[in-house]
Amino acid sequence: MPFRELGYFPDEGYKEIDGDSSVSALTISGTEVREEYLRKGRDLPEWFSRPEIARVLSEAYPPRHRQGVCIWFTGLSGAGKSTTAEVLTELLLESGRQSTLLDGDVVRTHLSKGLGFSKEDRDINIRRIGFVAAEIVRHGGIAVCAAVSPYRATRNDVRNMVGSDRFIEVFVDTPLEVCELRDTKGIYAQARRGEIKNFTGIDDPYETPLNPEISLDTSTQSVEANARLILDSLFDRGFVCG
Repeated sequence: MPFRELGYFPDEGYKEIDGDSSVSALTISGTEVREEYLRKGRDLPEWFSRPEIARVLSEAYPPRHRQGVCIWFTGLSGAGKSTTAEVLTELLLESGRQSTLLDGDVVRTHLSKGLGFSKEDRDINIRRIGFVAAEIVRHGGIAVCAAVSPYRATRNDVRNMVGSDRFIEVFVDTPLEVCELRDTKGIYAQARRGEIKNFTGIDDPYETPLNPEISLDTSTQSVEANARLILDSLFDRGFVCG
């Protein structure tokens, strides 16, 4: 059975587009509906769909600025992950979006209490954070996570758990020597002396991200500048309104 494209003609309604009409038909492709209308929060034209159907579509496919996203900070201890994440949550609130901060140290105290620092325990801890983040994102929230998360494969597991299009990896690329200078508690010094075992960056590896969405260096830029850089990226991706 032959098929011809349907279009909407203002004076005639819907009919087949045959190319002979002097009046151009109004059409919207499925991709345009998703990308140019639903994702951007624009109302569908009255001629395209009934209001009831348009409302159901907008609820099923909310605009980007109402969708969930996970901002995952990774880097060495003392790199500036938590500090930058805290400032980012404040900027998000000012921009009209609330977020949930999942800090690695806090999660270890509560959700992962009792876990050690073996590779297996670290992976369990990161996957627990990832699971909570994925649930927040699934319900349309913003999860801001700050954890050393040293192993590439485990971070990729979390990315897959959340959804690659909703996961923004922020590599806080602060040099090890700078992190050690900031260490007021002397943890790095204890690790250097062998008093603490399996310490990331000293006797346990940190696998740097290969293709992070964002890279930061807190030794050359202020916390505020770095947090705004991330906010600008969220704006460009549509997760925050201007």
